[in-house]
Amino acid sequence: MCGIIGIVGNKPVGQRLLDGLEKLEYRGYDSAGIATIHKGQIYRLRAEGKLVNLKGKFLEDPLQGYNGIGHTRWATHGQPIEINAHPHQNSKVSLVHNGIIENHTPLRQELEAKGILFESETDTEVVVHLISLYMDKGSTPQEAVSKSLKQLNGAFALAILFKGYENLLIAARKGGSPLALGYGQGEMYVGSDAIALAPLTNKICYLEDGDWGILSPEGVTLYEKNDHPVSRPVVENHLSESAISKGSYDHYMLKEIFEQPRTIEATLNAYLREGKIDIPKLPWDSLPRLTISACGTAYYAGLIAKYWFEKIARIPVEVDIASEFRYRTPPLPEKGVGLLISQSGETIDTLAALDYMKSNGQTILSLVNVQTSSIARQSDYVLLTQAGPEIGVASTKAFTSQLTALALMALEAARIKGVLNEKAFKEKAQGLRFLPPLCEKVLRLEEQIKGLAQVLMKAKNVLFLGRGIHYPLALEGALKLKEISYIHAEGYAAGEMKHGPIALLEKDVPVVVVAPYDELFEKIASNIQEVAARGAPLLVLTDQKGAAHLKDIVDHFLILPMTSDLTAPSVYAIPLQLLAYHTALLKGTDVDQPRNLAKSVTVE
Repeated sequence: MCGIIGIVGNKPVGQRLLDGLEKLEYRGYDSAGIATIHKGQIYRLRAEGKLVNLKGKFLEDPLQGYNGIGHTRWATHGQPIEINAHPHQNSKVSLVHNGIIENHTPLRQELEAKGILFESETDTEVVVHLISLYMDKGSTPQEAVSKSLKQLNGAFALAILFKGYENLLIAARKGGSPLALGYGQGEMYVGSDAIALAPLTNKICYLEDGDWGILSPEGVTLYEKNDHPVSRPVVENHLSESAISKGSYDHYMLKEIFEQPRTIEATLNAYLREGKIDIPKLPWDSLPRLTISACGTAYYAGLIAKYWFEKIARIPVEVDIASEFRYRTPPLPEKGVGLLISQSGETIDTLAALDYMKSNGQTILSLVNVQTSSIARQSDYVLLTQAGPEIGVASTKAFTSQLTALALMALEAARIKGVLNEKAFKEKAQGLRFLPPLCEKVLRLEEQIKGLAQVLMKAKNVLFLGRGIHYPLALEGALKLKEISYIHAEGYAAGEMKHGPIALLEKDVPVVVVAPYDELFEKIASNIQEVAARGAPLLVLTDQKGAAHLKDIVDHFLILPMTSDLTAPSVYAIPLQLLAYHTALLKGTDVDQPRNLAKSVTVE
């Protein structure tokens, strides 16, 4: 969740650390800090709140030095105040940390019993004192880190400086907290991901679980968890500065919403060629069950995929929230396939689900947006969405790219099983080619959506309803609204409204309904009548046919293009995203960095 940047080299690092943190702020923005080594001494600046506060301090007191570390925090242990901000340090060691030290309480008690005083509430500070304790006993920094790592439980990434060592930076990784090393000319870099390193170098390697490295301006020496020297492949970082900038848009989220026709088309082009779908060759015709696990928006993509796989390909599917999945210890079938969905490919709960599936004999297929991610590297097969970097915390283009890939996967499974004949397969596959222009049409409705946002901005509670494949979209629409506008919102299967949620309906509770004119339209039209009878404001997303049937009872319409069962979820997702975005703007909230959230969730 937190962001780490480190540089050891041959020119000043202070401003470059701040620049790196700016690229990483989507990973956490409760506080930020940097530390450098100058003439053998450690110097530190920290600030509560967003990075702009640290930048202000740096203008007044620019840190010197050619070796430094930086951190932007998503708070876990301790309040988001300056005393808990990273880097944490004492007289010998300064370090930054992403993840959780699970055994920090007994370690803290042991250290306090030795007379060591703590100044923060964090789990991180135990690592500082543990390393220092070994150095006090005569260990070198490298030996002290090696010994300390073996005492730490949890998932974490670390970057560490040492007083008196101007050319030494040590990095370490365990579990689901990613860490990348970058190679420069007379410099080495460390970062939480390739985005932070993109302006510095295009040559990177990724630390594996348990790896740690000794960095100097000349290069790096890597060790695996048992301290045996190891090498990791160096790959090219293809991210460009333009890919991770906002361009002419006010927010990353808006830019990423408007990129969706292009990213959907890129995903189609990657896997749909000359009427054939080129995806990993799995035994779809004999598959006993597909088990999908994911978190947040990716989980909703999995729920939509369940409808496609079961209805189109006739394959049984189980979808589970990754943070719950492994703790149920569910039985998994022989020769089953596990499908993990994650934008970052680093989501720790999804990684844990992957580990459980693997240990139970499942073939692992991952759908991720980052080819070099932990989930991708641990999977048997990888399907890469073509969304490009997604910086906005609220997922938009990654979601519709996931849906596009999942639709292709379901079609190919149906073809292999023989559920779809060749003619029906080609018609449905070709139908997906209409998706980018359909999305372009929806984006041209932004001005109308701004008006609909006026309906929601004063609400304290909003309900979202959908049926069938659009029920997960109702969940996703509610999530988008609550996470960036801070309005309480809930999504429901429309048929379930009468079993409880209808008690919430009144004139101040708007109800947003996803209701294209499909085989379930008559059913959801009845649910809309039930809402209208209770006097709640209705905002209905439908098409021309649907609007003609509902025009006498609905307060507000958004008329969308006609769609198919494979294109509707992406087409209807876009207005839900824009509705949340413009409601948040009207309320004056921070769209790209909503409170308490972070993009890459690497803690349980």
